[in-house]
Parts: sequence; structure tokens; C-alpha cells
Amino acid sequence: MLSKSMSRKCVPYTPVTAKLAELTVALVSSTGVYLEGQEAYSDDGDETYRVISGDADTSLLRFKHGHYDLTNAQKDANSVFPLDRLRELAAEGFIKRVGNKHIGFKGYSPDLKAQYERLAPAIAAEIERSQADAIVLTGG
Repeated sequence: MLSKSMSRKCVPYTPVTAKLAELTVALVSSTGVYLEGQEAYSDDGDETYRVISGDADTSLLRFKHGHYDLTNAQKDANSVFPLDRLRELAAEGFIKRVGNKHIGFKGYSPDLKAQYERLAPAIAAEIERSQADAIVLTGG
């Protein structure tokens, strides 16, 4: 349940009017994904995010999350962070292109207020700056 200090505001549904072939698509994932060389997420909950570039080598993707089984993610990052699949869709002309930035974060935090008030707006601003037209959301 949301605390009394948290708002239940939401963004109104806005239907997509463009064709997928005209859209740049990015990923936002709560799977605890990060690139090798970036700082791993805290086990105690984490209100930070990692930027994954659109040309990242998916063999360098790592996962840290204590609240879902990481086995499949560690075997095939595309099972939860389908960056290579987006590239294939772009190559086929199904989407215009893959976004230049993607976002990973750890979807667990004991501080929901921090996620709502700080993390979510920071991720939204990052994606807005990336000029992605559409987002694929994934979770673990």
C-alpha cells in the first residue's frame, strides 16, 4: 500500500499513432542488469540505475538481484534484457532503430518512496533525453 505522502498520480494513457517501423525503441529493466565494469547493485535495496549503451556487447551484461532466480538471465541476457532481439528487429525494419541508451535498475527496494520520488523520475528523464519513442519494460 502506498504511504499517505505518496501520490497516486499517473500519466494518462497515450496511444501510439506511429508505425513500429518509425519508432526508436529502448529497454528499461528492473532485472538488476548492469555492464561488466559498472558498479553492481547493493544487496540491501538500491535506488540507483545503470545506463547501458545501445551498442553494448550483451556478453558483458551482468545481473545482481536477490529476489528472483538469475539462472536464465546469466545464461542468456536476452531472456530478460532483449537488446540483441531489438537489434534483429531493427535490422529487419520492424522498428526504426535501437535506442542509444537503455536503463537497468534493481526492482527491489525497501524504500518505495525513494523509488517513486527519485529513481522513477531520474529514469524517465534519462529516457526522455535519449529520444526513444517507445520503451520495452522487462522484469526478472
